[in-house]
Amino acid sequence: MDKLEDIFRMQDALNRRIGVVLPPPTEEEKAKWVLNYTRAMQQELAELVDSVPWKWWARYQKYDEQNARVEVVDLFHFLVSLAHVLGMSADDVYQAYLKKNQVNHERQDSGYVKKDDGDSRHI
Repeated sequence: MDKLEDIFRMQDALNRRIGVVLPPPTEEEKAKWVLNYTRAMQQELAELVDSVPWKWWARYQKYDEQNARVEVVDLFHFLVSLAHVLGMSADDVYQAYLKKNQVNHERQDSGYVKKDDGDSRHI
């Protein structure tokens, strides 16, 4: 089993242990969980920001790389759960990543001078 598939399996087991079965059965429940996980990721991002000395006026702050790493993993927990909400498997995420990565390279090759929302519709 590849590592990403293993992570997806472990996250599903953790979610089920806390009583969350994904993907939700209704569109309303999906919307609720997209919002829940998005908010959770926003909080984890704020905690990641707090791992670096972002207050230029404060001298007490220190860069905390160990905590930054923990926050990245916390983000990943919620991101995998969000993928589950959307019915995405590890392979679905991988395939979409490959396609989007290609789009991003094409944007760089063209100078990315124009926004084209249609270039990602095939993902």
